[in-house]
Amino acid sequence: MRRVLLALFCVLFLVQSACAQSEDLRRTPVVRAVQAVGPAVVNITSSRLVQSVPTPFGGQFSGPLFERFLRDFGLEVPAQKAQSLGSGVLIDGRRGFVLTNAHVIEGASEIAVRLQDGRELAAKVRGADPDLDLAVLQVDPAGGLPQAEMGDSSTLFIGETVIAIGNPYGYTNTVTTGVVSAVGRSVGTDEEILTDLIQTDAAINPGNSGGPLLNLLGQVIGINTAIQADAQGIGFAIPVNKAKRVLDELINVGHVTPVWLGLFGQDLDQPTAGYLGLKSPRGVLVTELSRNGPADRAGVRPGDAVLALGGKPVEDRQHLISLVRDLGRSETRLTVARSGRELTLAVTPQALDQATLDGLLLTHWGLALDPRPRRAGLAVSKVQGPAQRLGLKPGDLLMQIGGQDIGSTDDLARAFARYHLHNALVLTIQRGQNIYRARMPI
Repeated sequence: MRRVLLALFCVLFLVQSACAQSEDLRRTPVVRAVQAVGPAVVNITSSRLVQSVPTPFGGQFSGPLFERFLRDFGLEVPAQKAQSLGSGVLIDGRRGFVLTNAHVIEGASEIAVRLQDGRELAAKVRGADPDLDLAVLQVDPAGGLPQAEMGDSSTLFIGETVIAIGNPYGYTNTVTTGVVSAVGRSVGTDEEILTDLIQTDAAINPGNSGGPLLNLLGQVIGINTAIQADAQGIGFAIPVNKAKRVLDELINVGHVTPVWLGLFGQDLDQPTAGYLGLKSPRGVLVTELSRNGPADRAGVRPGDAVLALGGKPVEDRQHLISLVRDLGRSETRLTVARSGRELTLAVTPQALDQATLDGLLLTHWGLALDPRPRRAGLAVSKVQGPAQRLGLKPGDLLMQIGGQDIGSTDDLARAFARYHLHNALVLTIQRGQNIYRARMPI
């Protein structure tokens, strides 16, 4: 009998060992990464009130300008609640900080965060920057929260396995895998260019935005942000190092202070590129420098052609603005062409403080604005140069510059950083009860 029991015990031990070994074989690096980070990935539901009225053509009138127009005439339209879904990742469980995309929570009046364990928490925006498409939310950390480890996106290998976790189409904690297809990619929109993105073939669908892109160590190396709508297997993520550079500012200030190089210029054309001895018309021709600005201190001269910033080739003015925005206030290398040779200069972008901004707005755009926010924008207090030639007058309300709403001096700084290299601005102005859109050459 003792021998029988001993034999049964041995059989059970062998079966248990075989099962354990089989389970270990199935627990691949992908599985371990998902198990480690999955609890820190959240589903974000943002709600906003939308005022709209149907048109006889089957569409609707809506948006901030329409709402302001209605209020000016004393009209009210019933507000409807619109919801959007996105993803995020807890990066600090002790303080309850969630990293996501700015577009996920844009215009939201209410934000709810749902964890993998079923808890649903109200969230508030701690800071957001639409140009970088990054935002930090905060939830109540009571009860303990998980958090993900942030990695180093500068060490990525082309072809290494990556994992995307998010909530596409509301399917919570969906996991997809792929590889790093490329780094340093740029994606253009109507208003701007997003630069230095990670490209991956891991499936990223609507609702994945704001969720983490992981390496096999279970570290966050990117924040999923965009998909190529007409392509298969092409998705993009913001490198986590870019997010780490601005986290403190988002959390403590609420936004990222815009920076600039202190130069004005124009796109290179073929004749100018040929005159400068360049093979292609890529880059920006410097036409003017801000006295004692970053470029001036670095040794840049009018007539130089900016060819690269931070080791990345500059395509045109818009691309240069995007590269400067991504670098922040870090010292970097600026490559210029001068008299048939290339020079590499050290330059540190400068924050657009209020005094600097006021001087630049008046000198280059011909505008001085009352910093006190009004219901519809900021009031024009003085005009000269381009603004005067356009016909603007003190008392006009500046509502938009390009695609940027103007409700504060922070909005003004962001607009100047985005459009200061443009040859013309599209302004939205309110005068009395009328709203105008006008193109202002500068």
